[in-house]
Amino acid sequence: MIFTVWGERFAQLSWRLIRSMNGKFWGGIMKTGLGVKGFGIAIATAFLCSGGLTRAADEVLQLVSPDGKNVVHFWMAEGKPMYEVTRVDKDIIDPSAMGFVFKAGYASLGAMELASAKVTSLDETWTQVWGEKQEIRNQYNQLAVSLRETGGKRRTLNIEFRAFADGIAFRYLYPQQGECDLVIMGELTEFNLSADGEAWWIGAYQDNRYEYLTTKSKVSELDKVHTPLTIKSDNGLYLSFHEARLVDFAGMALAHTDGAHLKADLIPWADGDRVKTTGEFISPWRTLQISEDAGGLITSYLILNLNDEPVLEDTSWIKPHKYLGIWWGMHIGKYTFWESEKQGATTKNAMEYIDYCEKLGIDHLLIEGWNKGWTEAWYENAMHMFSFTDEADGFDLKKVTDYAREKGVSIIGYHETGSNIINYRKQIDAGMALYKSMGMHDIKIGQVGSRLNMEEWHHGQFGVNYYREVLNKAAEYQLAVNFHEPIKDTGERRTYPNMMSREGARGQEYNAWSEGNPPSHTATIPFTRMLSGPMDFTPGIFDVGISQGYPGRDVHTTLAKQLSLYVVLYSPIQMLADLPENYVDHPAFKFLQDVPVDWYDTQVLNAEIGEYITTVRKDRYSDDWYLGSLTNEDPRSFEVSLSFLDEGAEYTAEIYADADGITWQNKADQVTISKKTVTAMDTLSLKLAPGGGAAVRFSKK
Repeated sequence: MIFTVWGERFAQLSWRLIRSMNGKFWGGIMKTGLGVKGFGIAIATAFLCSGGLTRAADEVLQLVSPDGKNVVHFWMAEGKPMYEVTRVDKDIIDPSAMGFVFKAGYASLGAMELASAKVTSLDETWTQVWGEKQEIRNQYNQLAVSLRETGGKRRTLNIEFRAFADGIAFRYLYPQQGECDLVIMGELTEFNLSADGEAWWIGAYQDNRYEYLTTKSKVSELDKVHTPLTIKSDNGLYLSFHEARLVDFAGMALAHTDGAHLKADLIPWADGDRVKTTGEFISPWRTLQISEDAGGLITSYLILNLNDEPVLEDTSWIKPHKYLGIWWGMHIGKYTFWESEKQGATTKNAMEYIDYCEKLGIDHLLIEGWNKGWTEAWYENAMHMFSFTDEADGFDLKKVTDYAREKGVSIIGYHETGSNIINYRKQIDAGMALYKSMGMHDIKIGQVGSRLNMEEWHHGQFGVNYYREVLNKAAEYQLAVNFHEPIKDTGERRTYPNMMSREGARGQEYNAWSEGNPPSHTATIPFTRMLSGPMDFTPGIFDVGISQGYPGRDVHTTLAKQLSLYVVLYSPIQMLADLPENYVDHPAFKFLQDVPVDWYDTQVLNAEIGEYITTVRKDRYSDDWYLGSLTNEDPRSFEVSLSFLDEGAEYTAEIYADADGITWQNKADQVTISKKTVTAMDTLSLKLAPGGGAAVRFSKK
């Protein structure tokens, strides 16, 4: 751990000196702990740890990550907190302001001074209940500063910084100081990027929340955008801005100010307030993940590490799984969600799907539309009155769950709120108790609508608290949750392992009834939306031309790419989304039967945002590895090193590849299946068609 205190003027002179040096000298500075902008004489760490601290008005505190690469500087400028971030010899964030604006009636914080600073470090390894990697290393250095107003009420604001090998984070802690109903009207936090760059983003404040295609532009051309915001900086680094441990606070968007400068933008309540508090608050962590390559963003676990340890003592009922569903047929128009001659959720259909589960070897089934309240206009913005206990005509829940139990199949329940949270809160206990009485342990919960209760943003403080309330309630009834129309993931799955997956982006359903998702979409979301956490994308369409659906619709991928999504797009629950009859006797279905959903390790072998990615994952319960590779509209050829395999062992590679000459628009359902023996010394040739992909299982002999 490296922590130093510098004089501002000397620091700036030293910084210019260091910048003029060659790489060897720079590396030596980092190794000796004298890094970045403050090369000079350090005040001894022992002095700091004993509570001593200089009182120079222009002092700069420096925190360096355990690997010596990422550096945070903090100082007070004219009574205001400031920070900046660098990585080795590259500036990332230039001097940026910090703090909050309070509502009229409560004076915003005045000029402040540094009252104290404390340095700590942690290096631990913890085990995920389930996940993309079993063992997670949590290693960081932390700087906690306490600021005090120089006049007025002498109020205190505490800030914690953490520096990791894969990025930095900070949060605010405001203690109770006699302001029992303090309201935050704005956050002053700036992210003044040192360089422009290419940004991949979705605009904030849109009715469909995060369900839009990603736009690529310069950072300097942004407006207000959601996080994660992913950037390929002009300095060559890959960056992702997000937040972690979002609890009882407004979600954060990012607003462009000028140049490559961004500012925190808290999602408001309907009345304009941003955050309502009891006079004290802890903000979410403001996070910046940093990588030398695009794949490094995906294998960063910084967001998880910033969340609290699990609160559930018994997690035996939480089971990662694959599932079929009475779902795709509704989206392509074969069935309806509501009671009709084409009603999807009938006892007859449910029992047929259970038989398919048994035949195909899939042990979970989702049934949507089983309850009263569904209409042809169910998705429109209105306070729809769903029942969560009354069955739709033609559906018998007990008969279906009893039959499923006989066949070894678990039923996944569904609650569609229609964003009528008033109605849902009145019935949530009865609805979840019903599922528990039927022996069910999984629930999908939808919040279709542009506003909760037709007035509050899903990702404002109201929504944040609502989703956490439902998650806690589900834990009481031992239900694992899959949120659709959710707030963004900020790592709460570490604390609540029953938070399995969520939507929060344009998933497969958009291919059924809209212009669809272009091939580049699934080459983009691993580096954007999915940096926040698992996504229920619902892959696995074999009828890629949607022959039984609306005219002109298409999933915009080859069949082999649909297979690859099970490896590339992580989720502990994965839907086999197609009509089950399309899987029967199809040779490619074996991959869907084999591929796990719970992993021991994850590696990204090659990647470029929006263009291509190749991911490998090792099964948590065997020696098998799985590979998924996909591309955008352009064909690709890769020579992939198999060095991730165990040295000295032989594996059988079962390869599912695009057939020669196809594209996502022409004969996209043709897949070539082959086998070969490979070792860690080999390379594997992959040829991806336009809009295509490849999937491989490596079975240890």
